[in-house]
Amino acid sequence: MQLPVYLDNNATTPVDPRVLDAMLPYFTQQFGNAASRTHTYGWATSEAVEEARQQLATLINAHPKEIVFTSGATESINLALKGVYEAYSSKGNHIITVATEHKAVLDTCKHLEKLGAVVTYLPVNNDGLINIDELERNIKSSTILIAVMYANNEIGVIQPVKKIAAIARRHNILFFCDAAQATGKIPLDVIEDDISLLSFSAHKMYGPKGIGALYVRRKDPRARVIAQMDGGGHENNMRSGTLNVPAIVGFGKACEISAMEMNNEAERLFKLRNRFENTLMQQGNIFVNGSVQHRLPHVTNLYFEGISANRLLTSFSKDIAASSGSACTSALVEPSYVLKALGMSDERANNSLRFGLGRFTDDEQVNFAIKAIAENVQKLRKELYA
Repeated sequence: MQLPVYLDNNATTPVDPRVLDAMLPYFTQQFGNAASRTHTYGWATSEAVEEARQQLATLINAHPKEIVFTSGATESINLALKGVYEAYSSKGNHIITVATEHKAVLDTCKHLEKLGAVVTYLPVNNDGLINIDELERNIKSSTILIAVMYANNEIGVIQPVKKIAAIARRHNILFFCDAAQATGKIPLDVIEDDISLLSFSAHKMYGPKGIGALYVRRKDPRARVIAQMDGGGHENNMRSGTLNVPAIVGFGKACEISAMEMNNEAERLFKLRNRFENTLMQQGNIFVNGSVQHRLPHVTNLYFEGISANRLLTSFSKDIAASSGSACTSALVEPSYVLKALGMSDERANNSLRFGLGRFTDDEQVNFAIKAIAENVQKLRKELYA
């Protein structure tokens, strides 16, 4: 068994060997620019890009022309929020989002506030879920967008997407969803869920880093976004730049694999996660943060009462890879803003760890992790009460 055991699959996932195999020819053999229309090299890569676009669209039940390739979920989020704000400025300037959103959403909203946007940051209940009635109460005549993530990156909590979408449609407002953590992990249907715009990323679902996508609805109603990157008018004039063909091919393959294996994988990880979680909780004074019922099947965020998360991480860092929060903010010493938004004390937020199981997590690794974490918890508690 390779050490350390990797339990940080919310931060990133390893590239599936099948994805890598699909990508390799496009580095050396089929290396053409997909925008080159005068020779076979360009035709071949253009065909590969369109096949990948179809694979992405199939996974989320979209039309291929609704898929815009970007450099990752962060760029997709920026394009969605800034693009909608600019496109609908004549209608209004009000955006509703949630205090527990990813920093890519929150920081983009802060930027838009400097440009004149009015942003409402909805609180969450202590389980991490928003209050649907409160969402509707905050809608104004100037509201142009509701931005709520599908599933949270720190606690795995899944928001009531269909109820949010129903409110957005009733008020003729666009609904944007950051689905980086959910896509490829649980069934996601942009038509059934009635989502206007949706961002996702390859490296969260066993594809390469540096490639993402934005779904932009074409009709009923059409979502309009203004391009934030000028150039050659690539991606239907929504995102200029030479396409990263190898990564796009890998993204497509990752989506194809997820579509085939997602349900069985989710069931397997659900059982593994529950065994991991329940066995550790038998140690006493270990608790789950956020909703237990409404969450991703492979994620758990645990509070270790009386034990600093950083100290616990350090104690098993050679054996287990986990994290105390989002990879985007893990360098900060402040307690997790997500856990704080759930009404937790600094002490509880600072004593909590996130574990994300994945496609390559097996029983042996989970058994090893349970034993190593339990031993270190006991050791640190003995030191604490010595």
